[in-house]
Amino acid sequence: MSVRIDDLDRKILRQLQRDGGQSLDEIARAVGSSKTPVWNRIRKLREAGVIRRQTYLLDAEALGFEACFFVLIRTSEHDADWQQAFLKALKDRPEVQEAHRLAGDIDYILKVRVAGARAYDSFYQALISEVRVYNVTALLSMEEIKSTTDLPL
Repeated sequence: MSVRIDDLDRKILRQLQRDGGQSLDEIARAVGSSKTPVWNRIRKLREAGVIRRQTYLLDAEALGFEACFFVLIRTSEHDADWQQAFLKALKDRPEVQEAHRLAGDIDYILKVRVAGARAYDSFYQALISEVRVYNVTALLSMEEIKSTTDLPL
């Protein structure tokens, strides 16, 4: 579904990206509008699927998830049954924050958050026990330089 987004919608979306916990009054004040039109636009954007959900961003390290691994996966399997099993294995694992199918030499890349190396190994062992993969390379992020969920509106 395509929806027209005007400047006021973009301002509202920027505010929601910045902090989804703001009150309607705060958002309306920040975008130079009143509460009712802001609420109507937010409702319209939700119904159109522009706003998928409201959530909170948690500090992974503060909660003990100090290791972030980027996992590069190559597979020699490309049939529908393998893909279905692989997708199920990923969806069943809360450690997987992101998963992308790629073009090029690497088939998939995963962003995996765990407490440390032992937790990563447990994740790895569980994954390869469920699905066959040709090659797995894990890269440990030494430092998160930039992380955002904000789109450049």
